[in-house]
Amino acid sequence: MAASEPTLGTGRDAQLASPGQRALPAPCDSGLRARSRLFGHGTAAFKLPLLCLGMRATSCRLLKSTDLVSGSPLTLPEVFSNNDEGLINKKLPKELLLRIFSFLDIVTLCRCAQISKAWNILALDGSNWQRIDLFNFQTDVEGRVVENISKRCGGFLRKLSLRGCIGVGDSSLKTFAQNCRNIEHLNLNGCTKITDSTCYSLSRFCSKLKHLDLTSCVSITNSSLKGISEGCRNLEYLNLSWCDQITKDGIEALVRGCRGLKALLLRGCTQLEDEALKHIQNYCHELVSLNLQSCSRVTDEGVVQICRGCHRLQALCLSGCSHLTDASLTALALNCPRLHHYLFLPCASHPRILEAARCSHLTDAGFTLLARNCHDLEKMDLEECVLITDSTLIQLSVHCPKLQALSLSHCELITDDGILHLSNSTCGHERLRVLELDNCLLITDVALEHLENCRGLERLELYDCQQVTRAGIKRMRAQLPHVKVHAYFAPVTPPTAVGGSGQRLCRCCVIL
Repeated sequence: MAASEPTLGTGRDAQLASPGQRALPAPCDSGLRARSRLFGHGTAAFKLPLLCLGMRATSCRLLKSTDLVSGSPLTLPEVFSNNDEGLINKKLPKELLLRIFSFLDIVTLCRCAQISKAWNILALDGSNWQRIDLFNFQTDVEGRVVENISKRCGGFLRKLSLRGCIGVGDSSLKTFAQNCRNIEHLNLNGCTKITDSTCYSLSRFCSKLKHLDLTSCVSITNSSLKGISEGCRNLEYLNLSWCDQITKDGIEALVRGCRGLKALLLRGCTQLEDEALKHIQNYCHELVSLNLQSCSRVTDEGVVQICRGCHRLQALCLSGCSHLTDASLTALALNCPRLHHYLFLPCASHPRILEAARCSHLTDAGFTLLARNCHDLEKMDLEECVLITDSTLIQLSVHCPKLQALSLSHCELITDDGILHLSNSTCGHERLRVLELDNCLLITDVALEHLENCRGLERLELYDCQQVTRAGIKRMRAQLPHVKVHAYFAPVTPPTAVGGSGQRLCRCCVIL
């Protein structure tokens, strides 16, 4: 190519991919207009990228910048010559057009690739495909699609999500790892066909990997973690949720090599015990987020170890760890002052979260110490913490002015007095957005009157609050018309049978 010719994909990233990786597979010229009509509108349009990225070699050829027409190699100036009648191609520099194309999504890029040969080069240039999410096409993605993407994008690709792509297996991901060695973010959530072999490939070729999601990859074993620790030492985020073959030995191997881990999600890894947490404590001093949901063998001893070694911890999920007591809350209060979010629901990916749903041994004493030491708490879900009383709400009202969301579901000892303290606090007046009180049997319409002080309240859950009435909700909504109230009221009389015993009309569920 002459020195005066524009170069597509210029810059640092372009140096990482060979010229053969500059353009993705192009649609063949024959039938182009028909395909454009077919995929121009409606849900079928979402399959268009798969035509461009995964079509068989027999149906099209690979378009390169030096092979636009079979037997007649063209340079870029020739492609963008006056023969291309598009005014935009004449007026705008090709580098600027390429920059514009970089903002388009997958579907739009592939549509643009069918407009002209010039736009085909621009749309399918590897620099435009640094981040790819195939979740919307998960049912159509096969291994060859991933292989073609890797061959065409090569060193440009930084982020790939194959979440839910159950048709992708080890062989395709080996090809991917060999071709895309600059990958930093890889999501394999739900790719149930992959095994330890995929992790070996990633370990061998993808040393720059920082974020890896292996959720529900149930064939993954300790061997995968050993491989990852040896080859992916830059890893910062690892999700092993529901990989139930993982044990303490795998965790030890992982953390010895990946000492920069900041987020480790181990939901449903039911074989993990306190000893696994001891290994995490010893090596992962940068850890910010840890998810141990449903790790039912974990006890206070393990939580105490984590708190002593991971002082940067801001998010901790302990939902389903039913053996925990106030000793765990005490350890968190004394060692993790950065804790901002305290939730007791299935773990989310939000930073600064503590979750402990169904930890029924926790009491007011533990939450009092937590509130007095963690003043930046914003979200708390105390669902099924059946021993807590209004005392916990009083402490939160005094010490946690940033509280935005609070769940008290099934906390049957909470009364209107606790809601009074909450609604009169700084967080009640200024911050509170979500309050869940379902199955709080002592709550009455008086609590709703107190909540009228919470001017920012957006959602209120009142399912099965038997002492709350329709009239009480109506009065509150007159003062807070923007709030969404979810409530349940039993019918005055049982629904009558309609057309036989098997057909009944339910009139008892009301959402306000």
